[in-house]
Amino acid sequence: MGFLEIMYSKIKRVQDTLEGKLGAIECDRGNVEVQWNNIKECVLNTLSDLGGDVEKRARKPWITQEMISKMDERRRWKNVNTEEGRMNYRRLRNELKKPQIKQKRNILRTYVTKLWNFKEQGVMI
Repeated sequence: MGFLEIMYSKIKRVQDTLEGKLGAIECDRGNVEVQWNNIKECVLNTLSDLGGDVEKRARKPWITQEMISKMDERRRWKNVNTEEGRMNYRRLRNELKKPQIKQKRNILRTYVTKLWNFKEQGVMI
């Protein structure tokens, strides 16, 4: 069996599973936000069942999974217009700021060190 046949069979299996799960969702109930969350949860569950866990990945190397989860929590508190919401948002923002700066500096420091090592070795970049 070739690569394309394997990929096609995987795509077909995901498609069939999604069609079955999406057909079971009632789209008439709830507002658009609830419907979107239902569809999103269905797709993510199907992909994690068939292909392994799906987790958010940061675009920047200094962002860790722990930071991503705190960012999601901070995002939930952002539009809560109460004193508790503002306090939680500020607390999470402050907790995220220092580790991000420290991690970014460390990674940039390693990049600069690598570049200096290449320069000392005479490697052209």
